[in-house]
Amino acid sequence: MTTSPSSQAHADHRLSMDELAAVIARDIPAGSFVNLGIGQPTKIADHLPADSGVVLHTENGMLNMGPKAEGDAVDADLTNAGKVPVTELPGRRTSTTPTPSR
Repeated sequence: MTTSPSSQAHADHRLSMDELAAVIARDIPAGSFVNLGIGQPTKIADHLPADSGVVLHTENGMLNMGPKAEGDAVDADLTNAGKVPVTELPGRRTSTTPTPSR
């Protein structure tokens, strides 16, 4: 079986991390609750449509995390699990682990 030059070029194309994150974001069903973990998966938040209804949960206890924050939108108290500043979406909630009393 032979391949055409165009199909070979397509087969050799590797997705960038942002391209891969966009593909994965499109695959998440509307209204899902998703924990992205830490590292490269957090880029998925930057590619979700605002009206997707997808609720993102961070390892540090934030529900309804938005995309990466930039410029004036940076709030040092709002970070993802990788400590990258993020935005908050309407309905954001946070949970904390109580400190045992001694």
